Amino acid sequence: MSGQKKSKPTMRAYSTKAATAVLAGAMMFGGAGSAFAAPPAASKLAAAAGTTQAAATAGGVFSDVKTGLWAEKHIYKLASQGIVVGNNGLFRPGDSVTQQEAVLMALRFMKLQGNADLSTDVVLPTNFKVTNYYKPYVVLAFQQGLLDKTVEMDAGNLETSWGERKASREWIAELLIRSLNKSGDAAALSGQPTGFADDAKVSANKRGYINAAVNLGLANGLDGNRFDPQGAVTRAQLATFFSRAEAHNTLDYDNTYKGTISALKDGKMTIYNNGVSSDFNLTSGTAYFTSTSETRISQSDIQPYTNVTVIGATYNAAYVEVTDPTPQVASSEGTIAKITPGVIWLDSATGYDQLGYDSNTVFMDVNGAVVDGASITPNSKVTLLRETYSGSHKVVKVQVTSGFVNKSAAGTIQSVDLAAKSITFINASGSPETFKWEDGTALFSSQSNVLLPSDLKAGSAVKYTIQNNMIRSVEVTSGVERTVEGYIYELTGSTIVYQKADGSREVKLLAATPAIVIPNAANSVAADLIADKTGGDQVRLTLNSSEQVIKIEVLKRQIEQYSGATVVDYNDKTQLLTFTDASQKAHVVKINESTKLSYDGAPAAALSSMAARLVENRRIDVSSIDDRALSVDITTKYTGTLASINPATRTIGLKLSNGQSLTMPYPNTVDLFGKPTATISDVPLDTPVLAVLTANQSTISVLQVNSSVQLQVATVNSTTNKLGVKWAGGSTEFYTLAVPMTNEAGQKISISELKAGDFINVNFAGNNPTSIQAVKVYSGQVSALDAAAGTFTVKDYTGVSQTFSAATGVRVVRDSTTTTALGSITTADRVEVRKDADGAVLIRVLPQQSRTVSRYDSASNKLITKRATLGDNNYQFTIAPNVYIHQGDTTLSVQSLKENDNIIVYFNNDVVVEIVKQ
Repeated sequence: MSGQKKSKPTMRAYSTKAATAVLAGAMMFGGAGSAFAAPPAASKLAAAAGTTQAAATAGGVFSDVKTGLWAEKHIYKLASQGIVVGNNGLFRPGDSVTQQEAVLMALRFMKLQGNADLSTDVVLPTNFKVTNYYKPYVVLAFQQGLLDKTVEMDAGNLETSWGERKASREWIAELLIRSLNKSGDAAALSGQPTGFADDAKVSANKRGYINAAVNLGLANGLDGNRFDPQGAVTRAQLATFFSRAEAHNTLDYDNTYKGTISALKDGKMTIYNNGVSSDFNLTSGTAYFTSTSETRISQSDIQPYTNVTVIGATYNAAYVEVTDPTPQVASSEGTIAKITPGVIWLDSATGYDQLGYDSNTVFMDVNGAVVDGASITPNSKVTLLRETYSGSHKVVKVQVTSGFVNKSAAGTIQSVDLAAKSITFINASGSPETFKWEDGTALFSSQSNVLLPSDLKAGSAVKYTIQNNMIRSVEVTSGVERTVEGYIYELTGSTIVYQKADGSREVKLLAATPAIVIPNAANSVAADLIADKTGGDQVRLTLNSSEQVIKIEVLKRQIEQYSGATVVDYNDKTQLLTFTDASQKAHVVKINESTKLSYDGAPAAALSSMAARLVENRRIDVSSIDDRALSVDITTKYTGTLASINPATRTIGLKLSNGQSLTMPYPNTVDLFGKPTATISDVPLDTPVLAVLTANQSTISVLQVNSSVQLQVATVNSTTNKLGVKWAGGSTEFYTLAVPMTNEAGQKISISELKAGDFINVNFAGNNPTSIQAVKVYSGQVSALDAAAGTFTVKDYTGVSQTFSAATGVRVVRDSTTTTALGSITTADRVEVRKDADGAVLIRVLPQQSRTVSRYDSASNKLITKRATLGDNNYQFTIAPNVYIHQGDTTLSVQSLKENDNIIVYFNNDVVVEIVKQ
C-alpha cells in the first residue's frame, strides 16, 4: 500500500516443505461456504487471491445476494475487484467472519497478498493458533504493521484459537484504520468518547480506532445508538467496510477503470480517460449503482458522457458505478453550411468553422428523430453538443432547431389530424415527429390501393417520405383493424357478402376462425348467422390489415325465432307449416327451396324426407321473416342455462343459447360430476346444461350439467393416458387421450407433464371431462397487501414477486377455516396461492411453529427440535429439498443452525419449506 510503513519482522519463517501450504491452499476461506477466498488448485492460485474467479463470480449473480440487499452494492464491487470471492454461486452474507479471514481480506484490500511467502512452512508460537493456510498471511500482516504483536499475542488474548475467533466490530475497526495507514488519526482520537450509548463496553485500546472509522464514514452505529463493540461482523458488513474505505486510499485495483462514457449503445460501453479508450460488454450480469446511493439502478439509468467507474475483466463489465451524473459536454449554436465525411462546416463571420465528428455522433431533426447527417440541409439552425473530457472537443450530438428535413423513414402512425392536415409518426427510434401535407401533393396508399387521409388509422405501420418538411408519400405496410357495417346478403364457408346502407354490396374473405358474437347467445358459430337478400342479420364486421373478416357481431335481427315450438300441421301441397310457440300462440309460415331444413342440426336430404317428420306434436325450432320460413329444425336436444326450477309444477325453465326460453318437465336423469345420484336440486341456477330429449320429445331424458372443478392429481399413467384424481368428496379416474390439456398460459401440454400432487382445473359435461388446465401454485411470504384495492403481492422463496388481484373473488383458508375477506391475511403470513376452477384466488395460509433447534440429521433429512413438553412427540420435521433458511435477508444453510437456536418453522403439507432464525 502506498505510504504504508513496514515494521521489522517479529517472527521467523522456517523453510521445510511446501506440502502443508499447498494442502491448506485447497481449503476454503472459512470453510466450504466462505465468501472471501477461492479454492485454489495450487498455492500460486491462493497467493493470487482468486482474482480470476472473482471476475467470473462477479460477472454472474450470487444467488443468496437478493436484489435490494442493503450490502448488495459493496459485495458486487469488491467481488468484481477480487477482494472478496464467492463459492458455487453463493456469498453467504450473513455468516460471521473470523480474524484470520479478515486479515486476508485486508491484505487483498492493501494489494499486498502477493507478498506472502507461500513456499515455506510457518512456525508460530504454540498458543497462537492459526489455520495453516492463513499463517503466511498473518505473518505478513505483522510485518506490515497491520496487526499489533503486543496486543494480539497477549496471554489473555490466546485462551481460544486466535485465527478462528469471530472478528468483533471494534477489532475490525482497528484493522480498517491500520489498512488505511491512519493509525495516527486513531491515536489522536483515543482519548475521546465514541458517543455511542454503549461506550463503556468499548475496549480502551480500540476507542481511537472506532472514532477514526466513524469520522471517515466507514462504520455506523446500530439501533439505539449502539456500536456493539464485541458483536460479530458478518461477511456483508465487512465487505461494506472495505468498500467504503476505498474512497480513502489511492491504490489502483485490478480490472478497475475510471473515466467518461464516450459511447453507449448496442450493449457496449466505451470509457475515455487520459487519451485511452476502453471498451466493455454490458451483460445481464452487469450490476449498476451510483456513488451516492446503495440502491441498484438499471442500465437505462446510465447516460453517455457521464463519469463512471467500471470493474470487469476480459472486456465484460461486472460492475458500473456512476461517480458524476453531469454530462461532460458543452452546448453551442450555429448555422449549417454543409456536412462532409468527418467534418461539420458552420457559417461564421470570417468564413467557416470546421468541427470534427465520428460514427458515434448523433444527428437529430427538428422533431428529435435520429437522421443521417447528410439529410440536414444547408442554412439549418442547429444546437451542437461537444464533449469536454478529451481536449479535442469532438461533436457528439447535432440537433436541428429550424430548417428543412428531407428523408424517407419507417414507423407507425400515432395520430392523424384531418383539420390540421398533419400526421404524427412514431419513428424507428421510438420518438414522435409531426409533419403536414398539402392536398394534391401527397400520395397515401396501401397494397397499391390509393387511400384517403381519413383511411389512415393509428397504429398502422408505414413508410413515409418527407421533402422540405412536408409529407410527400405515406405507404401503409401493415394496417390495423377497422370495422364496417351492413346486413348479411350471402354467406359461404369462405366469403361474406354484405349490403351497405347505400344499397351497394361488398364481398370480403373470412379469416380462418372469425369470432361470432350474437346477443344472448353463447358460443355462437357461423351457422347461427342469418343470411338473406332482404332480412339478413344487421352486423358489424371487423377487418384485419389484409381485409379479412376476423369478427362478425350481430347488431340487430329482422327475423323471428321460435324454440321448442309444436307442429300443428304441415301441408306438403301448399308447403304451409302451422305451429304453436311456447306460449301456445299459433303461427303459419311457408317453406320454400331456400328454407334451411335440418334434423338435430344435420341438413335434411330433401323436403320430402323432412315433411314425413313434421307430424302433429313434433317439437321444432323455426326462424322466419314475416310468413317466410328461413329454417326449420327438428331437435332432440337443447343447449342453454338452467333459468328456473318450479317444484310445484315439477318443471324447469331453460334459457337457450339463441336467447329463447323453454319450459320442460323435470329431467329423468341429472348427469353431474361428483354426484352419482344427482337431482335437479343439485344444479344451481344459471348453470350451463345440455337437455337431451326422449324419443317423443315430451320430456328430458338426461340433463347433462357443465361444471368446472379443481382436482388434485393422485396418479399419472402416461402409457394408458389415464389420470387418477381426488377431491374432498372422493376420487376417480378418467382417460385423457381425447381431452385437450393446457397450462395456465393456454399452451398445450401432455399428460407426462403432470405429476402427483399437482392441481388441475377440469371442465366437465356431465361426468365427461372436456378440458384440463394445469394450475400454477405460488408459495412465499405476503410482501404487500391492499385490501381496499383487492390486491396482494407474494414474494416466493427465490425472491421473485407476483401480484394478485382478488377482483374475481378470493377465499382464504387458515386452520381449516375459510373466509372471503382479503384483509384476513397479513404481511407476516406465508401462503400458498392458486386460481380455483371458478377463477377465484385461493389463499391457503401455511401453519407455523416456534421451536428450538436440537440438531439436523442429514441421514434422514430431518430437523430435530427440542420437545416443548415431555409429551411433545411432534418435534422431528422433514425438510423440503429447496427449503428457505434465513435470518432477515441473509440466506443460511441448514448446517449453520446450532443447538439452542430459536427458529420459526413454516410447513406445507407437513414438510418444512421455510425456517426463520431469530
